[in-house]
Amino acid sequence: MSSPSTHVAGRRVKQGRPVVLALLGCCGPVTAAGAHDIEFVSEHLVEVAMDHRYAALPVWPSETEARWQFTAQAGYSATRTGELELSGPTFSMGVHRSLDRGWMLSGFAFFDDLQFSGHNDHRPLNVEFVANVPLSLPADAVFTSLGGSSRDTGLGMSVSRFIEAGRLAGWRWTAGALWQRLELSNYSSPYLVLAGPSAGATGIIDYSLSCSFTTPFGGVSRPIAVGRWTIEPRLLMAVPLPTRGVQGRITGDGFDLSGNSADNGHSKNYGNPSPVIGIVVRYEPWGLEVDVGAALTEALLEPVWHEGVDQNIALSVAWQF
Repeated sequence: MSSPSTHVAGRRVKQGRPVVLALLGCCGPVTAAGAHDIEFVSEHLVEVAMDHRYAALPVWPSETEARWQFTAQAGYSATRTGELELSGPTFSMGVHRSLDRGWMLSGFAFFDDLQFSGHNDHRPLNVEFVANVPLSLPADAVFTSLGGSSRDTGLGMSVSRFIEAGRLAGWRWTAGALWQRLELSNYSSPYLVLAGPSAGATGIIDYSLSCSFTTPFGGVSRPIAVGRWTIEPRLLMAVPLPTRGVQGRITGDGFDLSGNSADNGHSKNYGNPSPVIGIVVRYEPWGLEVDVGAALTEALLEPVWHEGVDQNIALSVAWQF
């Protein structure tokens, strides 16, 4: 038996069907329907960008006799699903202090300034952050214009050590923790329901969020000297804490609802453990390095770890001096 809200939505569709057709015409062509709903992919766009940051942390100082070292990093992050994208530059700076017997202490800060974009993305509309939405969901919908920004800022400290003797001679490890602030501002899109009892319904879906994480991390690497070059495979694991639910707001004809998926009995999605794999190529006379391994593994593995991601680019260049 249909709920009263479904009947209301149905009456609105019958009365506004010419308007719906006109809106569809104005929107232009839409992409084929995505297999994953808007809430699922909106969360994954942000999580993948967080993984890109962990892959580019400036916590790998070179083995040197210098008492002080500095690392300046810049990069580019871009993740796409359907017609939706999160992209922009990444920046970080590290200061390293050499101690005794291969030990080194590091402090660092970062700032990633990314933008959401996308038009006429066609996929299911579904909501888990709040109950009793007066629409028949999930429903096939088009999201006409995604906008907003994602700013991830933070600072942290780490300690690392080159192993000079024994079976693990030549390896090094690093461990530390960082504090980061994630700001998703105006992360929203107008929607138009295309089919079902609520066809023709319009409104705005918004996933703006402001939260902090404390993220412990640890990793190992193996620098390999090749003349003036160094090739260094790296593996790092970061664990953002605490995990958090998806924060959202949905508006429509006669309603304006907001909530959090965790409070609504669903899982906490932000803050999944993040393994990152890199292979850095560094030209020692210049102290310049490019992480070709992270670019490759983020392109190939992130779409497997985060379903719904179609394209993923993570570029990082660092200068050690």
